[in-house]
Amino acid sequence: MTTTTAPSPVLEATGVTMRFGGLTAVRNVDLTVNAGEIVGLIGPNGAGKTTFFNCLTGLYVPTEGKVAYKGTVLPPKPHLVTSAGIARTFQNIRLFANMTVLENVLVGRHTRTKEGLWSALLRGPGFRKAEAASRERAMELLEFIGLEHKADHLSRNLPYGEQRKLEIARAMASEPGLLLLDEPTAGMNPQETRATEDLVFAIRDRGIAVLVIEHDMRFIFNLSDRVACLVQGEKLVEGTSEVVQGDERVIAAYLGTPFEGAPGDEELAEVEAAEAAGTAPATTTTPVTEAADTTPAADPTSPTEPTEPTEATAETETPATTEATKTPATPAAAPTDDTADEAPPAPEAPAVTPADADEPDAHGSTTSKEGNAQ
Repeated sequence: MTTTTAPSPVLEATGVTMRFGGLTAVRNVDLTVNAGEIVGLIGPNGAGKTTFFNCLTGLYVPTEGKVAYKGTVLPPKPHLVTSAGIARTFQNIRLFANMTVLENVLVGRHTRTKEGLWSALLRGPGFRKAEAASRERAMELLEFIGLEHKADHLSRNLPYGEQRKLEIARAMASEPGLLLLDEPTAGMNPQETRATEDLVFAIRDRGIAVLVIEHDMRFIFNLSDRVACLVQGEKLVEGTSEVVQGDERVIAAYLGTPFEGAPGDEELAEVEAAEAAGTAPATTTTPVTEAADTTPAADPTSPTEPTEPTEATAETETPATTEATKTPATPAAAPTDDTADEAPPAPEAPAVTPADADEPDAHGSTTSKEGNAQ
């Protein structure tokens, strides 16, 4: 009879809530990471992933909830959390730029050395022995990540991908049982991403549990045994990569949900049927003529004066109009060339009868208009 032992939890976060004034960044999140397991944490920007990491590592004191490592509740102090066995990297690289690669890894060993101030000042045999052991362990880690040949280089002179690896080696120098990686492949090319994936698998093979935040979905789903999704500070779903990938809520969180009243399949089918039948409402357009005449045409039966303005009135009313653009409305009502060039003399005393008042003489009206214009 074979008995299967339940995996022992390394990290247990229960009801973790973090508020900043009236803003709740993380709300009642539960998460468990077992020994030898890789767990991924995904979510859109602003979902509270890094805030949750800060609560786990003591940078933030959770408003509510507790964080336990191997059954022991952790105090909210970063150095005590590191001493307990939890190490982390940061979203933005935080190396000591003016230190060498080896010195950066040695910094991570401070929680595992027992030498104090006086031992460092006196530099006795115990201090020299501890320092030699730390250097040996640091070189092993540099060999593990492939940077042993650059131990004496300044960290600021390393390429971006190697700086990411160096930060992981510094975190591993504290001998953690749980490693938290905050976007370890951010800004990497595909080759560097694959190298980081192999590195995380190698870390897991050393018996170190890993909790990873990542936006690269292909990387996180290939890497993780379980994946948890945070949306607006709350854990939306947790499960295997296949379960999380097929969850409609996760897809909606990343791609957005349809707005209310958006056209569905039925509405789209109705529109297509209406267009095929030719019953779809067409937009009305105003026909544009080639040359629109702005001068109203004169009614030949009307007893009024000719509608074509004379040369004098055209100059006073519309200065931009030239003689070339003048078009008489009716040939009968247009003045002759003689009347346009030279106005005839006014009659001495024309007798106007009531009958003649209805039909004014063309010469008389033209003369009066030119006289008024002049």
